[in-house]
Amino acid sequence: MKVSMERGALLKAMSQAQSVVERRNTIPILANVLIEAEGATASFRATDLDIEVVDKTAAQVSRAGASTVAAHTLHEIVRKLPDGAMVELSDDGASGRMEVRAGRSHFSLATLPREDFPVMASSEYSCNFSAPAPVLRRLFDKSKFAISTEETRYYLNGVYLHSADATSGRVLRCVATDGHRLARIDAPLPAGAEDMPGVIVPRKTVGELRKLLEDDEMTIAVSVSETKIRFATPEITLTSKVIDGTFPDYSRVIPTGNTRRLEVDATEFAQAVDRVSTISSERSRAVKMSLDDDRLILSVNAPESGAAEEELAVAYGDDRLEIGFNAKYLLEIAGQVDRENAVFLFNSSGDPTLMREGNDESAVYVVMPMRV
Repeated sequence: MKVSMERGALLKAMSQAQSVVERRNTIPILANVLIEAEGATASFRATDLDIEVVDKTAAQVSRAGASTVAAHTLHEIVRKLPDGAMVELSDDGASGRMEVRAGRSHFSLATLPREDFPVMASSEYSCNFSAPAPVLRRLFDKSKFAISTEETRYYLNGVYLHSADATSGRVLRCVATDGHRLARIDAPLPAGAEDMPGVIVPRKTVGELRKLLEDDEMTIAVSVSETKIRFATPEITLTSKVIDGTFPDYSRVIPTGNTRRLEVDATEFAQAVDRVSTISSERSRAVKMSLDDDRLILSVNAPESGAAEEELAVAYGDDRLEIGFNAKYLLEIAGQVDRENAVFLFNSSGDPTLMREGNDESAVYVVMPMRV
């Protein structure tokens, strides 16, 4: 194999590949990236046995072939090469080495046989549809903060992607929850997604997927089966196993009878929560919200370090209410709001609180209160 390509294109492909590869590997071949050169393209394939990414890039192929080399090492080499450099990768197949040349730099890297490289079995996808990158980006970006990190509740360690019924009709929906907060985000249902099986997309896959969704002009082809999900652009294909488990019935925890309505400027609110929570060093610090006629007082009381209080002008016309929340959860939810105002709907100080972005019902958040 002998292939040349521009440093920028190679760095982009290697960045995608090396982030899938786990740094600690008991199986040596999984630390490698499989490089295949043919025609006028080079493809870079990496896997951790749960996720597989293939990145195809235009290249000058002098000799077709394939080889595997340590992903993190090659990525670091390419990252440190000067901008605009032409990089040549060559492997004669017999020496067990890959030569990397760029200008006056020359590296010789150990390779492993390409036959040992595991390729994810292609499954029959029962559902295929396409969606614009900004739509998928919004669905996953706004829900991923609520993914659980508790390994014992593995079925919450991802985003539940499925089709659902909403007041506006059928929607494509992402839901994530960790038991303390929940995010439910809707988008119009793309053609072909009507019979999609509901799947739980793992946290790592959601992180990797973000790189495919950067380009606003891109349309992503999505394929779903009971066990796998695939996201594809003309250059990159990301295939992932889905979490084998049943996502809980989230509709039961979304309150419907909350009538006390607070409307507040989302940016002002987030900044005020951030300021008052500075006083406490605890991770699970509680912020108390005291509500009365168009007035919100945010306060934190930390006996070991002091107290803080801030008053905001808000729209609130219901009975007086005092309720406490974990500051981190409040900040994360307020950080999701793209519109100017955040709307909170309360019932009592012990019941889950609902939050929306203005009058938009396509993004709904639920957060459990804390005792303060």
